[in-house]
Amino acid sequence: MMTILAFVGAIVLLVVFHEYGHYWVARRCGVKVLRFSLGFGKVIYSKRFAHSDTEWVISAVPLGGYVRMLDEREGEVAPAELRYAFNRKPVWQRMAIVVAGPLANFLLAIVLYWILFMHGVQGIKPVLGEVSAGSPAAVAQLQAGETILSIDDEPIPSWQELRWRLLDTALQQRIVKIEGRSASGTMLSHQLDLSGVEAKDLDGELLDKLGLQVYQPVLRPVIGRLAADSVAQRADLRAGDVVLRVNGVAIERWNELVDTVRSHPGQAVTLGIQRGELMLSVVLIPQPTQESGKLVGKIGAAPKVDEAEWKALLTEVSYGPMQALSQSLRKTSETSLISLKMLGKMVMGEVSMKNLSGPITIADYAGQSAQMGVVAYLGFLALISISLGVLNLLPVPLLDGGHLLYYAAELIKGSPVSEQAWEIGQKFGIALLGTLMIFALYNDVNRLISG
Repeated sequence: MMTILAFVGAIVLLVVFHEYGHYWVARRCGVKVLRFSLGFGKVIYSKRFAHSDTEWVISAVPLGGYVRMLDEREGEVAPAELRYAFNRKPVWQRMAIVVAGPLANFLLAIVLYWILFMHGVQGIKPVLGEVSAGSPAAVAQLQAGETILSIDDEPIPSWQELRWRLLDTALQQRIVKIEGRSASGTMLSHQLDLSGVEAKDLDGELLDKLGLQVYQPVLRPVIGRLAADSVAQRADLRAGDVVLRVNGVAIERWNELVDTVRSHPGQAVTLGIQRGELMLSVVLIPQPTQESGKLVGKIGAAPKVDEAEWKALLTEVSYGPMQALSQSLRKTSETSLISLKMLGKMVMGEVSMKNLSGPITIADYAGQSAQMGVVAYLGFLALISISLGVLNLLPVPLLDGGHLLYYAAELIKGSPVSEQAWEIGQKFGIALLGTLMIFALYNDVNRLISG
């Protein structure tokens, strides 16, 4: 239910902003707006306000919306109303009306980021964990425990910002300058070579490919919580039990226990347990579980966590009103450019189409972010609003960018594009967008199946 409500709320907000951008500029240009629709298809609710020419409706299919304007190409227009028709307006006004929708989405993202940056965005400090041997990060001599301070002289306040910066520079395939501070306080400088990053490296977790991972405090093999009716609970494991040995092998970290349990689905595992002054031997059989296409074992136990140590890794980034506005403009522009670069690489076949997401994945992310809190949900809305703005500016017929392309051609040739050209473009746009939607839905379903 949370996922459904969060998804519907996101769609309503983003579509209303987008379409209201078209509506607002159309009215300022003297165009008569016949209908403002949230959704497509059959009308399920309609309202017309007094002294208004516009019918405000909610339609059956909620994945989008439209603004219908008076236009001679869509029906007969009374001579007295010709001056209110969209097609009779100067080409620059028609272009302004078309581009207003995507610009409204960018404006919404700027406002949301502005609010978030003033409120404060919690993140993880950009402290490095173990650096993979032989990786680009190891070649650049980045160190475990090092705090990243800047990339190309731009401050890096959080791990999330680190990921964005490196993704952006990886798309440019160049060398970046990284400034950091070692665990002992020594200032360090590195040259991280991203020229060797291949397109396939962008399909997964880029930082893993670079040999970087976030620092995490060492988790000792101490039982913290047990899931109800789990393998661990039925084996009489208890919170506070210290696991000293697994199948006779001494361990010091929680992940060593996890690795053994996961690799023994349905097979007996013997644990050497210390419970106070008692030394116990416990035999259990991990529950076989399908995960990402593989069979792994699980026992339903979680580690004891030192909350103070983990909270020390968190940071909150916030700014005053003017600096927050500057940061929101920067964040929106950078995210837009990264989205365009990724789309360009998909078109060129340099990046896999697996990166496309459809409504199922978006709904999933909407639900996850909503469960994390208002701040995470607003960040999700800003990101999707930018994606919607970028997508609609693509020069594809049916999209706003396609209409802009036609009007740009009209400016150059001095007369409107022919009806035949419009019809051919519409058919091409329908075919292209339909194909992309099939790819996106396939990716959505595949993600659900593979986990």
